[in-house]
Amino acid sequence: MNITIVAGARPNFMKIAPIIDAIQEKKKEGFNLNYRLVHTGQHYDKNLSGTFFEELNIPLPDSNLEVKSGTQAEQTAAIMIGFENELKQNPCDLVLVVGDVTSTMACTIVAKKAHIKVAHVEAGIRSGDMRMPEEINRIVTDSLTDYFFTTSNYANENLIKLGVSKSNIFFVGNVMIDTLLKNENRLKKPSLWDDLNLSNKEYLVMTLHRPSNVDEEHLLKRLITQIVTLSKDYPIIFPVHPRTEKLLRHLNLNFENLHYVNPLGYLEFNYLVKHALAVITDSGGITEETTVMNIPCITLRDSTERPETCDIGTNILVGSDSEKIKNAFNILLSGTWKQGEIPELWDGNAAKRIVHHLASMRR
Repeated sequence: MNITIVAGARPNFMKIAPIIDAIQEKKKEGFNLNYRLVHTGQHYDKNLSGTFFEELNIPLPDSNLEVKSGTQAEQTAAIMIGFENELKQNPCDLVLVVGDVTSTMACTIVAKKAHIKVAHVEAGIRSGDMRMPEEINRIVTDSLTDYFFTTSNYANENLIKLGVSKSNIFFVGNVMIDTLLKNENRLKKPSLWDDLNLSNKEYLVMTLHRPSNVDEEHLLKRLITQIVTLSKDYPIIFPVHPRTEKLLRHLNLNFENLHYVNPLGYLEFNYLVKHALAVITDSGGITEETTVMNIPCITLRDSTERPETCDIGTNILVGSDSEKIKNAFNILLSGTWKQGEIPELWDGNAAKRIVHHLASMRR
């Protein structure tokens, strides 16, 4: 079987790394599995993509569509045009997409129109929030997918409600956690640790990038000001996403304990997370990693496509509600944050299960 694997944005690289490893192991066992890696170029900043190939030992892409930035429509169109040409020049039996970024949806549409089967890793997750571009990507992708690899029973149930045949749903676990567990002993202390004189469990990590939080200047200013005020002088390490940086330039939010830093590589960022008192974020993937590392996580969103991180893990949703944010900090700083558990099959073997199923599929 010839498989084309698509990666487009930072979260995708963490998901494809263990899958590529598992394919290579399966090939050594004599299975006829070949892959071609296509990078759409949706994230083009070296700190958002390039370092991941080096850090996670991912082979360089066989093709880079070099799409870069643009509006949702411009980026989707460019990915589709580039990927259509890629498939014409390099036919395959299966296109494997991961996650819920624009590349995931766009490449799925192109593959299905070319009559190529699609496997979706992280299928079935839903936030219920149609304001999120990712939610639209999930719905479109899963409406066309042939094989659904899921991370939780919540996702399984969502797909079954949509009428997906149980025979096409494969509950395999979480490939993001495969990557985390494999690299936990390789996590690297960033230089800012000594520069800022950080200590274990004596600082906070914050990430913000969702349009609902960062595109409205008044809301962004209120959120950051409240978080700094509630943090009781704990240092806050804030790796700034490129889209957020443009807005922050105009807001003049300068606080002694708020430290703006450039985007970090995978090993350095997760070192900070592992040793933090807590994480404040609007990311979905980070809530999975904090759950496995047992780090309190305050999520500045009203909904999540990963409810297991709240029901089972260490995550609490607060949205942009000032009272909920205040209450979360009170719980955190009183030392009474809930004890989380690790969700089923988040054990580091999800990619092996995926490739086992791929190897058993007929062309």
